[in-house]
Amino acid sequence: MTAKGLGSRTVSIAVAALLSAGPAWGQAADDPGGAARYRRGAYLFKAAGCAVCHTDVEHGGPALGGGRALKTDYGTFYTPNISPDPKYGIGRWSDADFLKALRKGVSPSGDDYYPVFPYTAFTRLTDADILDIKVYLFAQAPVPKRNLDHDLDFPFSLRLTLIPWKILYFREGVLQGNPQRSEEWNRGAYLVTAVVHCGECHTPRNSLGAPIKSRGFAGVVDGPGGMNAPDITPHANALESWSSEDIVTLLKDGITPDGDFVAHEMRDVVADMADLSDADRHAIAVYIKALPPKPPPPKVNR
Repeated sequence: MTAKGLGSRTVSIAVAALLSAGPAWGQAADDPGGAARYRRGAYLFKAAGCAVCHTDVEHGGPALGGGRALKTDYGTFYTPNISPDPKYGIGRWSDADFLKALRKGVSPSGDDYYPVFPYTAFTRLTDADILDIKVYLFAQAPVPKRNLDHDLDFPFSLRLTLIPWKILYFREGVLQGNPQRSEEWNRGAYLVTAVVHCGECHTPRNSLGAPIKSRGFAGVVDGPGGMNAPDITPHANALESWSSEDIVTLLKDGITPDGDFVAHEMRDVVADMADLSDADRHAIAVYIKALPPKPPPPKVNR
């Protein structure tokens, strides 16, 4: 979920080559190539925290059936059904449809998505990673649950407002590596900015809900669910004193260097990060420790 609730926290390793389209529901384990893609897709899906956003846990909703309410300054968004149900979910989506949704923020019918769906981060994913996520999703049980309509204030209820928003704030494209940085730093950059999309929560936004790039990862006051998201840059008042291993421990066990435990939505993040490989958690730490230090916002509770 993003600052002021305009995005959800609602994937990992960039694979080496594009692979063929995934099998239909229930067939992934029958095909060796499909099984490998299923495992990669599951890893990416978990790292991205997709199930947290697309399951209405509060009301006992079915997994991936959508319906979670995201209350924002612009109204209430309801997350969609992303199960492979052919009527209410994404079961009829082609590979091209899935790529268009995550890369361009556009639905199969041509509607622009609201950036509550963090396609602004997912656009940085490789095609292979996006399609491996699709393989995993299409191997899950279909959920015949209708999507709820968003309840948004005018003029945000008009999707036409997304056209100028995208022109101003959205830049499509796969994340390009930095040859002047280490392989581990580049892995961390991909994980943090594209897969786990940490900036969706930890970067403040302007009045139109766009991230303020100059304040990247500097923390947010009154962010998701009314909670504060801390500064995660190596500023003196933030993570300067944290070692890379401190960050790895937080991502694995949810414990801070002073022995405190993470709370609120960060608990869901840790639950997902705990399944990452040690190498990926360390790559995240290396990237975060290399961020430009930013003064944290006032009164941020970690």
